[in-house]
Amino acid sequence: MLDTERNEEFVNLIKEKLQESRFVHSMNVAACAKKLAKKYGCDEEKAYTAGLLHDVMKNAGDSEQLSIIEKAGMELTACEKANKKLWHAIAGTAFIKKELNVENEDIINAVRYHTTARENMSTLEKVIYVADFISDDRNYPGVDEVREAAEISLEKAMMIGLEFCIHEIVERKQILHPDSVDAYNEIVISGQEV
Repeated sequence: MLDTERNEEFVNLIKEKLQESRFVHSMNVAACAKKLAKKYGCDEEKAYTAGLLHDVMKNAGDSEQLSIIEKAGMELTACEKANKKLWHAIAGTAFIKKELNVENEDIINAVRYHTTARENMSTLEKVIYVADFISDDRNYPGVDEVREAAEISLEKAMMIGLEFCIHEIVERKQILHPDSVDAYNEIVISGQEV
């Protein structure tokens, strides 16, 4: 069975694993991702599946997240060890691969990089990154600007999202993941944010 044919199973799983607000968020991201996928010529069902699963480990405790990462044979970089906010994406990747047997690499990577972004993202990865920023439940200052940018290009929306995150992280004197810097630089160099 294809990963995308298991969405009903995944909905039930995240309903069980996530707090109500996080479940609602995941459903909204999945719906938004499907719309963005249609707009940007990406597989809508893969986008929906990745949206459902992107935060699957968000409400797990630190020890559970670290345990699943270790069991999957994954290692955290020094930067990742120092930033617990990144763990859920890495643990989510380990969980969907090892526990759910998700095989589609694009879905796996979309879950893995939905928090940091990275250089050379696939369209699906960009869709999930942006959908996480603009899903219907989001109401932070500036969300409308990102939503409007998403109507123009994924890169434009990503640029605003990356600028927002990088600014926040630097202002709080927190760890800035190199993948975010690489994603930002790639968009600036390519001129796609214009």
